[in-house]
Amino acid sequence: MNRALHAIPLAALSLALMAASGWAHAQDTDTDKDDDRLTTSGKLLLTGGVSQIEGSAGGGLTPWAVIGGYGTRDEIGANAFYTQVNLDDYRLQSYGALVGFYDRVELSLSRQKFDTQAVGGALGLGDGFTFTQDTIGVKVKVAGDAVLEQDSWLPQIAVGAQYKRNDQAAVLAFVGAKDDSGVDYYVSATKLYLSQSLLLNGTVRFTKANQFGILGFGGDRNDSYRAQFEGSAAYLLTRNLAVGAEYRTKPDNLGIAGEDDAYDVFVAWAPYKNVSLTVAYVDLGNIVIRDDQRGVYASLQVGF
Repeated sequence: MNRALHAIPLAALSLALMAASGWAHAQDTDTDKDDDRLTTSGKLLLTGGVSQIEGSAGGGLTPWAVIGGYGTRDEIGANAFYTQVNLDDYRLQSYGALVGFYDRVELSLSRQKFDTQAVGGALGLGDGFTFTQDTIGVKVKVAGDAVLEQDSWLPQIAVGAQYKRNDQAAVLAFVGAKDDSGVDYYVSATKLYLSQSLLLNGTVRFTKANQFGILGFGGDRNDSYRAQFEGSAAYLLTRNLAVGAEYRTKPDNLGIAGEDDAYDVFVAWAPYKNVSLTVAYVDLGNIVIRDDQRGVYASLQVGF
C-alpha cells in the first residue's frame, strides 16, 4: 500500500469537517411549519437508518444516503452500536460510533471481529482464530432531502468512502489477497415516500474487498475496482416499527475462496427515540470452505 492511498482517509476526513463547518454557516431558514418542526425537534423516528456492519448509517448490510443521528440542519447527532451475526460456522461482531454534522456530513469509526470458530482449526489456524478489521468512514450529502422534499422526484444522494485495515496480513497473503487494507467508495440514493410509509435505497460501491474486507482486498482472480450494487427496501408498519429486506453483491476475487452475494430480511424497532433494535435473518453464502452461511443478525443502537 503506497503513501498516497494511506493519505486518502485523512484527506477525506479533513474535507468532510471543512464541509460541515461551511454548510453549518450557510443554512437557510425555512418558514414552513412542518419543516420547522423537523428542524427544531429532530428527525422522524427511524428515518436516520440504523448502523450497518461497517459503521455507516443505513440498513444492516448497506449504507443509505441519510446522515446518522437525529441532528437536523443546525444540530449535531451521534450513534453508537453493537452488532452480532451468528452464522452456521462463523460469528461476526461489529461495534463503533458515528457523528452526523448538521444533517450534511457523517464520520464513523467501527471494528469488525470475525471468529472462524471450528473452521479455523480445520484450516490449520486454530479453533477460534479471529480476523479483526477497523473501518473509518466518511459520508457527505450532496443533493436532495429524503424527509423534507416529499414533493420532489429527486432522492437524497450522498457519496462516501470507507477505509478498512485488517490485522492478519500474513494469513491474507497466504490465501491470495493482494493487500490487508483498502478503500471502498460508494454513491447512495435514498427516497422516502411518507404517504406510503416506504423507503427505497440503492447504492453503487466501488470495491476490491473480499468478504467486506475480512479476507483482505484483491486477489488472484481480480485486483481492480469493480462496481457492486446494494439495494434496500423498508416499510414502516408503525411510527417506530419497520420491516424490510436488503441485497448486496460482492466481488469474487479469490480463487481459493469463492464469494456469494449477501441478503437479509429485517425488523427494526425504536421503542424510544434514542434506542433502536434490529433483528434479521441473513444469508452470506459461501465463506472459504463452508457453503450456505445463514444465521441471525442482531444490532443495538443508541444515540441522539
